[in-house]
Amino acid sequence: MTVHFPYLGLILLIPAIGVLFNLFLGYRWGRGAVNFVAPGVIFAAFIIACWGFAKLLAMPPGSALAVTLWPWIEAGRFHVNVALRMDALSAVMTMIVSGVGALIHLYSVGYMAHDEDYARYFGYMNLFTLSMLVLVLADNLLLMFVGWEGVGLCSYLLIAFWYTNPEFAYNGRKAFIVNRIGDAGFLLGIFTLVYALGSHGVWTLSWTGMQAHREILTGIWEPFGVPVATVAGLLLFAGATGKSAQIPLYVWLPDAMVGPTPVSALIHAATMVTAGVYMIVRLNFLFILTPSAMEVIAVIAALTSFFAATIAIVQPDIKRVLAYSTISQIGYMFLGVGVGAFASGIFHVMTHAFFKALLFLCAGSVIHALDGEQDMNKMGGLWRKLPITYATMLIATLAISAIPGFSGYFSKDMILEAAYASGHFWLWLMGIITAGLTSFYMFRLIFMTFHGASRVDPHKADHIHESPAVMTIPLIVLAFFSVVGGWVGLPKGFLWGEAFVRFLAPVTGEFKATVAANAITLSALALATTLIGLVLAYLMYLARPELPGKIASSAAAFYRMLLRKYYVDEIYRTLISRPLFWLAGPALARGVDQHGIDGIVHGTAFTVDNSGEAMRRVETGNVQHYALIYLIGVIAIGAYYVYLVIG
Repeated sequence: MTVHFPYLGLILLIPAIGVLFNLFLGYRWGRGAVNFVAPGVIFAAFIIACWGFAKLLAMPPGSALAVTLWPWIEAGRFHVNVALRMDALSAVMTMIVSGVGALIHLYSVGYMAHDEDYARYFGYMNLFTLSMLVLVLADNLLLMFVGWEGVGLCSYLLIAFWYTNPEFAYNGRKAFIVNRIGDAGFLLGIFTLVYALGSHGVWTLSWTGMQAHREILTGIWEPFGVPVATVAGLLLFAGATGKSAQIPLYVWLPDAMVGPTPVSALIHAATMVTAGVYMIVRLNFLFILTPSAMEVIAVIAALTSFFAATIAIVQPDIKRVLAYSTISQIGYMFLGVGVGAFASGIFHVMTHAFFKALLFLCAGSVIHALDGEQDMNKMGGLWRKLPITYATMLIATLAISAIPGFSGYFSKDMILEAAYASGHFWLWLMGIITAGLTSFYMFRLIFMTFHGASRVDPHKADHIHESPAVMTIPLIVLAFFSVVGGWVGLPKGFLWGEAFVRFLAPVTGEFKATVAANAITLSALALATTLIGLVLAYLMYLARPELPGKIASSAAAFYRMLLRKYYVDEIYRTLISRPLFWLAGPALARGVDQHGIDGIVHGTAFTVDNSGEAMRRVETGNVQHYALIYLIGVIAIGAYYVYLVIG
């Protein structure tokens, strides 16, 4: 059942007003007005989202709220409207984006209190959230792509927010370009679907329209000799690898840390990097038609998750540890999606939004207290001076490490169980090992930052203090949800067991296991690996803090490889960037300019000059000549029609 709900438009309109106010009136009205409007519009969007969510809960399963705002593209039989749709899936995502996004905006009021460009910052933040809301509420694939490109633009604007720093500006461009590579795949995927559906007379990109004609997508596309669904699915996944930072297009995300810390929280938790997971789950009716594409997704996801976790275990920068953690956790989400457990993937999106936003905001609180310091080697012993930050960050660490009772435990276990039950033993095993690595690098972060002897610069040590209430209140709220946020996914037989999965089932379908799996045994194995990681972190960074240095010295080459991130950036620079710069170099450019462009320009000028001379001879200005030409033309046309009639 679909019900008209015009108030969906307000979820977009109100943040749009915030964007316009902050960018055009913010400096004139002052910091106080911006601090009220910027978080206020996102909180207002969240309230309307809660209203829509409540209406959905009161309606039969599988229902949706919808509104068409205006016609957009009308080309022959191809029609696309600017239309919004809130079903179970988009309702969950809208609540995450607006709810977590509002808390990040509130935190930003304190974090950016001394930045002169506060109005521009909040204008971009509002636009970022608005773009993600367009993406998740879109009724069709083309409107989703508008939101998709919107978050890409905003990531560039916010990563390079302090653009006067050349490194920051470069990293912003890097994120923008890498995402454009993925987006090219996304566009080709859209074109593939339009071609395949249109060739059968189906001219729609709406979710319901495509799903109603999904049998068309099982046909073989002759140029490739494979099903259309496989071609479209792999192209769309290419877009997802860029936006959600998976192998091979993950390289932009760690460098995105140069933006303000709340930007990192918004990118990693509530907006951009979850977009790829949402897109695939939204198109689950397409991906279940192509097991080969699903297999590719699952394999790349497991590899990415493990690969990023190995890099995180040695990084000294507190935000870079969290960045590689995000890449790894998004890998878990794609693993769930790739094995067919679509609801499990979205469940981890939700729990991850709580604890990852909290982790970044806590990191921001630490950086704020240490006057910009991000190197964990220059921290230590901070738990007494930053008690709220420490307590909330510890809760987030317990959640991401999947300690029982915390939100991450439920969602990560659900994904690992699905991987095993789908017959992907090796991917499950890789996920189990990654769980141990996650626990290790996160407790390493906790011990290096908050415990042990203080390594803080003496000039900064005397000024360390807890963040103001406008920053700590969001931490406390997110800590609460980092604990209870996973309880909606309790296993079957416990209270409201599997409530989250049952809520999403009308959209995502039900996961079908192919291998018998003992959930308790699998959970125990995952927990054992997690505890091993915790104990190792304790031994190396608290009990015997000299151990990491000794290990790094004895395995210097391996340690250096992890520290340099497997030299992937250097490989890309050698194989791709430098050849491209050489091709665009002065010598080649001069050759193209002189022999190519100049030749075309001169040739065109010669042609125009000679044709002009020819026309000058025809355009004599003699009226009798013109009348004769017209008469000849009329006689020719008349003769042609007489020929048609007689002939």
